[in-house]
Amino acid sequence: MNMQTLLLAAMSSEEKFSMSVLAFVVTFIGIAILVPVLFGILRFFGVYVIVRERQALVYVLFGNVVGTITEPGIHFLWKALGIRALFVNWLGRKYVVDMRLDQEYLRSQPVNSEEGAPMGVGIWYEMYINNPFNYIFKNTDPRGSLAANVGNSTVRCLSNLPLERMMVDRHTMSQTVREEVSAKSSEWGYMLGSCYVRKVHFRDVEMIHQIESKVVNRLRQVTSAIKQDGANQVSIIRSTADKTAAMDFGKAAAIRPKIVGEALREISKDADVSSAMFEILETSRIQNAGVPIELIPEDSDLLSQLLVAVKAPDIVRPVSSQASPSSTTPNTTAGVSGK
Repeated sequence: MNMQTLLLAAMSSEEKFSMSVLAFVVTFIGIAILVPVLFGILRFFGVYVIVRERQALVYVLFGNVVGTITEPGIHFLWKALGIRALFVNWLGRKYVVDMRLDQEYLRSQPVNSEEGAPMGVGIWYEMYINNPFNYIFKNTDPRGSLAANVGNSTVRCLSNLPLERMMVDRHTMSQTVREEVSAKSSEWGYMLGSCYVRKVHFRDVEMIHQIESKVVNRLRQVTSAIKQDGANQVSIIRSTADKTAAMDFGKAAAIRPKIVGEALREISKDADVSSAMFEILETSRIQNAGVPIELIPEDSDLLSQLLVAVKAPDIVRPVSSQASPSSTTPNTTAGVSGK
């Protein structure tokens, strides 16, 4: 320690900086290059392997499957494969299988209803790999085969169903398709998850237009029936109201003479009251008729005769043969004497 301390003390500041830079470069090269290269060599010779979540590794050597690893984590191949771990990476082959949940949607699978209507069914399903060996070696295209199997099962199981059930009962149809597909898909390493019929539609454009026109016509008929029913109800209410009003007016017209007669009988018991009332009524009618009134002093016979002579041409007029009597209103002069 004393010797190292003496050497460090004897070194200049430039030499210390050079030593620090050299140590940094060596450390960087060791961490960035040498360590990854070392771990890569270890993996190449099968010392260890890392398996991720929902992943499987299948090792094939000389045409034979020597190992399958499905558990996530770090695995030592020498312990699992023995001496074959040294050659499997460069003389054999490693298959990486993704076992995560996947989904697919098949659009407009052609089916026919019991009534003969051409329908299209859209079906959605989930799937995942449960057997990596069967997935790799039992079928060259397991995903496409599963899609074809689902489509064929949909057409086979859902054809010739009643149109009403096909449009409404989707849950039962989904269960039927899933039960039909599951047994076959497991032979290819696939496990079918949820399966659901998402869409049922008409494939014939002309039929769609016909259905639309029928729906529109039906709506028009219903609207017209509602309007007509409303008009009938209004007519019934109006006629009932008119009938009730006519009955009430008839009752009023029937009892009016009785009421007026009783009132006149009571008034006629007093002669002065009766005379004053009739005079008032006569004066009121003369005023309402607009007849001119001439006030003549009492004991003026000559003046009365002169007024009559002057007003005579206005009072007596020739009546036209074409005019009706009701259309000619004579301008009469009423004489009222006053003191």
